[in-house]
Amino acid sequence: MAAYRKAGLARRAWLLITCCALAVATAGTTAYAAPGRPPVFSPGSPGAGDPYFPDMGNGGYDVSHYDIRLAFDPKTKAIDATTTILAWATQDLSRFDLDFQGPLTISKLSVNGLNAAFTRSGAQELVITPPYGLRKGLPFLVSVSYAGVPQRIDDPALGISGWVATKDGAVALNQPIGAATYYPVNDTPNDKATYSQTITVPSGLTVLANGEPGPTTTHNGQSTFRWSMNRPMASELAMIMIGDLNVTRSVTSDGLPNITAIGKSIDTKPGQGTVLNQTTAQVVQWESSMYGSYPFQSTGGIIADVAVHYALETQGRPVYDQRTSNVSGQLLAHELGHQWFGDSLTPTRWSDIWLNEGFATYSEWLYKEKFQGVPVQQSFEKEYAAEKDWTGKVADPGRDHIFDDLVYNRGAMTLHALRMKIGDRAFFRVLTLWPTTHRYGNVSTRDFIGFVERLTNRDLGAFFDTWLYQPGQPKL
Repeated sequence: MAAYRKAGLARRAWLLITCCALAVATAGTTAYAAPGRPPVFSPGSPGAGDPYFPDMGNGGYDVSHYDIRLAFDPKTKAIDATTTILAWATQDLSRFDLDFQGPLTISKLSVNGLNAAFTRSGAQELVITPPYGLRKGLPFLVSVSYAGVPQRIDDPALGISGWVATKDGAVALNQPIGAATYYPVNDTPNDKATYSQTITVPSGLTVLANGEPGPTTTHNGQSTFRWSMNRPMASELAMIMIGDLNVTRSVTSDGLPNITAIGKSIDTKPGQGTVLNQTTAQVVQWESSMYGSYPFQSTGGIIADVAVHYALETQGRPVYDQRTSNVSGQLLAHELGHQWFGDSLTPTRWSDIWLNEGFATYSEWLYKEKFQGVPVQQSFEKEYAAEKDWTGKVADPGRDHIFDDLVYNRGAMTLHALRMKIGDRAFFRVLTLWPTTHRYGNVSTRDFIGFVERLTNRDLGAFFDTWLYQPGQPKL
C-alpha cells in the first residue's frame, strides 16, 4: 500500500512542485539546509542492484510521476518529446542517473527549472549534475527535451522491446529493457510511478496508452491524445500504440470502462472487435471473482500487426500481436491475469518473474477448466509428462531464460503442486489474498513463501525448495 500512497502524494504534489520549483531552485542549497551538520552530497548509484540487469535502474531517488509529451512523424519515424519527472531524493544527491539509450539527441535538460549539466555514459546512462545538491527527503523536478528516431532493442535471448516502428505507426512494448528507448526513466520494476502521456500524431491515426483517456484535440492536421495511469506502474509495463485502429468502447457488468482496439488492416472478420471487447469483459469479471477486485480503473486490449511475435501484459490494456496466432480467450486469460500478478503485484527482482508467469499460466489452466471443460489436473499432468528439461531453477532461471517454459509451465506446476499440498480452500484464499494484500507493491519469492506459510500455519520450506530452487523433476 506504500506504493499507492506514494502515487497519491505524487498527484497532490505535482501542481505545487511545478509552480514553486523555479523559486526554490534559485535559492540554492541554502533553501534546503537544516540546522546542525551540513549535508554531505554524493552521487546516486548507476544501477538498481538487479544481478540480471545491473545497468537498469538507478539509486538515490524515487520517482512519483512521469509526464511524457511526444509528437510522432510516421513519415520519418522520428519523435520530438519532453519528459518531465517528479522524484524524491532518498539521499543527499550531488548527481544522479536516468536510463536513456539510443540515438535520441537532448536539446535541453533542467532540474527544478535550472539548466543542469549532463553526459551520456555507456549505452544506458544519462548522468545529470544539478546546479546544487538535492536534499534527502525532498522533491525535485527533472525535464528533458529530446528528438530523433528511436531504435528498438532486439536482444538475442529476450527478443524485441522498446519503441517499435510499424507499417502504420509505432508501438512501445518495454518488457524487460525497452522503456529507455523513448523516454528517460528509472528503469527498474522497484520504482513504480503514475503516468500522464500526451501524444500528437497526424490526424487519421489513433493513439491508445495505459489508463484512462482525456480529451482529444485536433489542430492543423494534427491530433493530440491524452492518457493517464493513476495507479503505480512499473516502466516495463508502460505502453503507447499509434496506428490506424478500430476502437470499441463499452462498460463491463461491474461498471468498468472497457476500451479495446484492432488494427484496421487485420480487422477483417465481421464482429471481431465486439468479440474482443466482450471476451475481455468476461475474463476480467471471472478473474475478479477469484483474485479480488480488478486493480485498475479501466480494462481493454489491442490486437495489432506489430511483428514482435508475443503478447504483453501492458498495464490495464494488454497488446496482442496478431502473429502470435489466434487471440483466444485462453490467451486473454493469461494477459489479463497478469493485471493482478505482475502489474499490480510486481516482482522485486527479475529472478522472481515466475510470480508473474506461473500465475498467468495457471490462469490459462483455470480458464480451460471453466470454459472448455479441461480439468486443471489434466493440464498439470500433461505438462508434467511433457517437460523434458528439469535442470533449471524456477525462482532463479538466469537472465537469458526469464521467458522460458521453465518459468511459465513449471511455475504453474508449482502452484498446482501447492494446491494439492494445502488443499483447495487454502489455495484459493492464497489466490485472492496474495494480490489484494500486496496491491500496487513489489514482492519476492521469499515474500510469497512466508505469506503462504503464515496463511496455512505450516512449514513449507522443503516443498518450495524442491519446486522452486532445486533442479530435477519433483516427485509427486
